Amino acid sequence: VTRVLYDKDKKRATGVEILDSENNQTYEFKSKIVFLNASALNSVWMLMNSATDVWDGGLGSSSGELGHNIMDHHFRVGASADIEGFEDKYYYGRRPSGFYIPRFRNWGDDKRDYLRGFGYQGSASRQGWNRNVAEMGIGADLKNILSEPGSWSIGMTAFGEMLPNHDNKVYLNKAQKDKWGLPVLEMDVEIKENELAMRKDMMNDAVEMFEKMGLKNVQGYDADYAPGMGIHEMGGARMGRDPKSSVLNAHNQVWDAPNVFVTDGAAMTSASCVNPSLTYMALTARAANFAVEELKKGNI
Repeated sequence: VTRVLYDKDKKRATGVEILDSENNQTYEFKSKIVFLNASALNSVWMLMNSATDVWDGGLGSSSGELGHNIMDHHFRVGASADIEGFEDKYYYGRRPSGFYIPRFRNWGDDKRDYLRGFGYQGSASRQGWNRNVAEMGIGADLKNILSEPGSWSIGMTAFGEMLPNHDNKVYLNKAQKDKWGLPVLEMDVEIKENELAMRKDMMNDAVEMFEKMGLKNVQGYDADYAPGMGIHEMGGARMGRDPKSSVLNAHNQVWDAPNVFVTDGAAMTSASCVNPSLTYMALTARAANFAVEELKKGNI
């Protein structure tokens, strides 16, 4: 899908236009309602590429918020350590999961020098064959060393909330086109002071927990992170109560075209610090039910 077809007289969408990637031909599909669930950035791209004869910024841009307030979960920060003992223990089968530590900062009486918080995901395992790669042996000695599993190690990574910020945005670069002749989506997104302050606790708290556990060789880390690496992109077409400050209403309808619904990550107004997938599913189920009821009433 390359754009939503829009009737400016009826102020309604009439369907979508698609581009066949193999023959570069375009086709139109008519519909009473349109749901966009292409993932946050792609849904925003489609809106920006639609109804540009009515709004320069595309369908849903009348508030000036389309493409803004992009968020992700910042991560690649935490700690690792070695576990002594348990050499007679091993795991088998497919383990269902690692461990999860839910958010505990800025909760209750705990107040930090930043807003919101983070959770941890982690796991423990025995080291494998690559533990000796740095100093490779040779022949039978190497085989003998690697015939037994290594010692136990543990690691955990924090996933932190990224605050919505109007300056974090995506936009169409109409001067640069992809191989199908479509404008490329460009990103201007970065973590701000709040996230940078949070990352200190994300690392230091992990180190403190491992040290309290009596683990050895505890190492904290804060690796390079850039928005998008968390693969939890959100925002760009946020919900709201006021059409002057949001793209969608509380039912995920585009203010500018009430028969267009956006129910993926683009609709999110904030990111929390947990995986958002179930929230998208809930928003979609609720909006689909609402759309059916509105169709029956003849409202859309």
